[in-house]
Amino acid sequence: MGAVRAELFTTGEPIADTKAPTGPIQDRWDARRFALNLVSPANRRRRSVIVVGTGLAGASAAATLGEAGYRVKSFCYQDSPRRAHSIAAQGGINAAKDYRNDGDSIRRLFYDTVKGGDYRSRESNVYRLAQVSSAIIDQCVAQGVPFARDYGGLLDTRSFGGVQVSRTFYARGQTGQQLLLGAYQALERQAAAGTVRVGTRHEMLELIVIDGAARGVVVRDLVTGGLRAHLADAVVLATGGYSNVYHLSTNAMGCNASAIWRAHRKGAFFANPCFTQIHPTCIPVSGVHQSKLTLMSESLRNDGRIWVPRQAGDGRDPREIPESERDYYLERAYPSFGNLVPRDVASRAAKNQCDAGRGVGPGGRGVYLDFAEAVGRLGRAAIEERYGNLFEMYQKITDEDPYQVPMRIYPAAHYTMGGLWVDYDLESTIPGLFVVGEANFSDHGANRLGASALMQGLADGYFILPNTISGYLARNPRPEGLDETHPAAVEAVKDARRRIGSLLAIDGRRTVESFHRELGSIVWEHCGMERTALGLREAIDAIGALREEFWADAKVTGTDGELNQTLERAGRVADFFELAELMCIDALHRDESCGSHFRSESQTADGEALRDDEHFAYVAAWEFTGDGSAPVLHREPLVFQNLELTQRSYR
Repeated sequence: MGAVRAELFTTGEPIADTKAPTGPIQDRWDARRFALNLVSPANRRRRSVIVVGTGLAGASAAATLGEAGYRVKSFCYQDSPRRAHSIAAQGGINAAKDYRNDGDSIRRLFYDTVKGGDYRSRESNVYRLAQVSSAIIDQCVAQGVPFARDYGGLLDTRSFGGVQVSRTFYARGQTGQQLLLGAYQALERQAAAGTVRVGTRHEMLELIVIDGAARGVVVRDLVTGGLRAHLADAVVLATGGYSNVYHLSTNAMGCNASAIWRAHRKGAFFANPCFTQIHPTCIPVSGVHQSKLTLMSESLRNDGRIWVPRQAGDGRDPREIPESERDYYLERAYPSFGNLVPRDVASRAAKNQCDAGRGVGPGGRGVYLDFAEAVGRLGRAAIEERYGNLFEMYQKITDEDPYQVPMRIYPAAHYTMGGLWVDYDLESTIPGLFVVGEANFSDHGANRLGASALMQGLADGYFILPNTISGYLARNPRPEGLDETHPAAVEAVKDARRRIGSLLAIDGRRTVESFHRELGSIVWEHCGMERTALGLREAIDAIGALREEFWADAKVTGTDGELNQTLERAGRVADFFELAELMCIDALHRDESCGSHFRSESQTADGEALRDDEHFAYVAAWEFTGDGSAPVLHREPLVFQNLELTQRSYR
């Protein structure tokens, strides 16, 4: 094992999930629910909850808590909850219903998810996710989500990477949008009923902690610039992931890490920040002008075949390259799964082909995703029925017709498996602060299987959090008379105002965008698809130097008393600097390869990720100790009682 410089971090006491039940795994969720205290229906209107974020996890959580009778405040920085980034999840949502009668089950979904995460997730959490997956589909059908149906009228399914069954329910290539509309309808119903108050164009800037418990947030009105503290009995963060640390990613430009990072600075541990997923099916970068990348759904790999020319540097039109001169490299290397290997495997394979000179398109940074065989076998109408909107989007962006010419794809930063550490109840290390969806770390290990993000977000929001938060609310009501005048709330508002003032006072020469772009380049180069100890050390030094330059030379225009998107971005990028450093420290300390965390020093003879279960079978939970101080690493050992730790193979 290579030792990390001691000054980068210190090691603290191990951390344990004290709320995870024991006993047979299939009984644990029922056991935990029975053990939780309840709040009677008559008392729920006396309890209040703040939910930050209105994507699938946040909208479903707020709607369900409102329906249960709690008083809920919901905040999002978008101009409508419908614009949450969940709409961008195109391909589908997993559930173990086995409508195809092809051998699926709760246990198989559990196994596929733990294996897909390269045995770096908790068994109890993942099994619970598989258990509630079927209820999600029933809930969404009842809401009117227009899932595709087969010839007999049952809901249709298709396959996604890392599995050998068809368990992914879908609505063409618009699944995330349709699911979000269902959750949005439920949220708006509660808003009309008066149980939920929705605050759009409001961004969380600080967490309010009183007597060791989360009791509220400070939000900024993005139109007027006004700051205000809001208090409640508990706080829920549902603010998504942090892939925009890479600058170019599949995330919407507004996606950020500030809510969870401000909570981290107040005492919430941050788990596995280096576990960031690179998605293999994105439209390649076209130039330095780009601000984001566009995802082509993984569902396309059901019918599209991925290949490169066998001859390096072959610049012919792909339609002129005969079959004998094509390398369908995933089908060749992974015959059991073919083009449906997990995302981390497919991404590294594409990178390796391009590094060997067989990439296609500008700069050789692309591989082909070809539908010619599928169109010939099924007919164009069938392909349009399954993927029509995705094909239209590709053509509008590239001006190439994918019905005639193969798509060009290349890996890009996508989902983040790391996030705030939570226990089995989805509660962070700050009592009363619950974290759901992509904002927490809990279910996916070192790699998320496709179509499981929507599953986790809705499982957390509709079925898990509403049960577990009641146990906290029953025991920890907000003290009488505690309101926005409390000294901790007043100080939190002052902290937010001071930080805004510091950003506006820099008055430098460089744009915030230029700093973000340079930071993203550093992180992508050294903490992206492939990582080395030397590169990570270089990245840590470079990030520190760039952060100092940012605070000395960034140009933040305008004032704080108006709509000011430059100020918004400056605050988010400032947090990205701190997060990026922790990502690299985490990647450097984890001297193994697992899932999407690929250290080139740790690989098998055939280039696959090589885990070190003896030394790294744990969750890395990081504690913030103050500006300029080294973070503290707390290890949560991962115990596998129901699955055997084996070398992951998809061959």
